[in-house]
Amino acid sequence: MQETEIYKPSILLRVPAKIISYVFHPLFIPTYIFIFLLYQFPYEFSGITLWHLKMRLFGLFWFTAFFPAFSVFLLWRLKFSDSIFLRTQKERVIPFLISMFFYWWMYYLSRNFTDQPVVLKFFYFGIFISTSFGVIINNYIKISLHAMAIGAALAAMILFAFFYHTQITTAISITLLLTGIVCSSRLIVSDHTNAEIYIGLFVGIICQMIGYWFAM
Repeated sequence: MQETEIYKPSILLRVPAKIISYVFHPLFIPTYIFIFLLYQFPYEFSGITLWHLKMRLFGLFWFTAFFPAFSVFLLWRLKFSDSIFLRTQKERVIPFLISMFFYWWMYYLSRNFTDQPVVLKFFYFGIFISTSFGVIINNYIKISLHAMAIGAALAAMILFAFFYHTQITTAISITLLLTGIVCSSRLIVSDHTNAEIYIGLFVGIICQMIGYWFAM
């Protein structure tokens, strides 16, 4: 009986897909959103000095990217996980919980800031609840965190336009294109199924909508 040949993407596809997966890693999305708001709506930061703005951006990266990444590194070095890439659902649980804490903390802080865009409140709350749903869904399937994060970014862009009553068509179009590229990249270089990608995308989008309804 002839065995069915398994399709393996060529290296010309896998290398760019891997680079895209790193550049648009879920941990970097909050920082990218903050930078977008800084350049798109600079007047929203008019009450803050340049030094404090840099510290605000640094703190955001520190809490939403560095600490969660460092915790994954520690879990790996302490032998709580077999790989720094968290290839199994079980290995993802503690990083999920750690990220949830820091996302909640950013939402909690944003409620008292009057010198930054108010839309960050719903964005932070949205990624907090998407992570909360993610850790539950992770018990059943290996939901794509990349899809969840880029889905949140896409929904946030649309909601920004709705909230500010302005056209940011180019930004939305670019984010939509990146959403397709990131999700396709994960299908190429990860072991995710189509369903895991689609569910991650759906959770990211819906949770931003819930965040907007709750926080705004």
